[in-house]
Amino acid sequence: MTATAATATAAPSTTAAARAEGVWKVYGSGEAQVTALRGVNAEFARGRFTAIMGPSGSGKSTLMHCLAGLDSVTRGEVFIGDTEVTGLGDAGLTRLRRDKVGFIFQQFNLLPTLTAAENILLPMSIAGRKPDPEWYRTVIDTVGLGDRLGHRPTQLSGGQQQRVACARALVARPEVIFADEPTGNLDSRAGAEVLGFLRDSVRDYGQTIVMVTHDPNAASYADRVVFLADGEIVDELANPTAASVLETMKRLDGSAGV
Repeated sequence: MTATAATATAAPSTTAAARAEGVWKVYGSGEAQVTALRGVNAEFARGRFTAIMGPSGSGKSTLMHCLAGLDSVTRGEVFIGDTEVTGLGDAGLTRLRRDKVGFIFQQFNLLPTLTAAENILLPMSIAGRKPDPEWYRTVIDTVGLGDRLGHRPTQLSGGQQQRVACARALVARPEVIFADEPTGNLDSRAGAEVLGFLRDSVRDYGQTIVMVTHDPNAASYADRVVFLADGEIVDELANPTAASVLETMKRLDGSAGV
């Protein structure tokens, strides 16, 4: 299994959109020291939808933040495609996050003074890039926002705002999109719409998505679920169902004494 310990090689993986090799993350020192990740080895294949799950404090969000270059690692290596994230300075990290990585967070992070269209295109505008018109239209059609592009965030429902955030992440065609609890602020219907869009962007357009979630139903939209406990990858499921994810989580919670 790709999430288990693997032998590190000098040659980069040709199938992984993102990968971690022997990653440790330690916060603080002395009695206040907390080890969030313990020698994690994981690969996230291109064109696949992977969910990361685990009990509270398991390190799932820390792993995603390290993979995305939002947090540094204490030891080990992280790659986005063939680019070693752990070897980049501030300028390199900025370019990586601008050109190769997309983000979707629980908070929609839309600018209230901009329209939906302007929010979608903002990162590319800042980078001085223009979207491919055909791809832009495809993204807009897929998220169903064609009649809402001129609306500002306050004129949109929560689900529509998150779909704007999804479109913003997808329109630049990043190598990988990291989603941190993307349906956490949505009701079940809006959450299902967003998850369906994410799944379709993978299956229909070859996007790669890595999503942190605590929700077994959300994880069931993924192709694969990776489970963390105490900073280590302890299990994974292929073609998950909500029931199989819940059963695994119950077992992990029980073994952790939660």
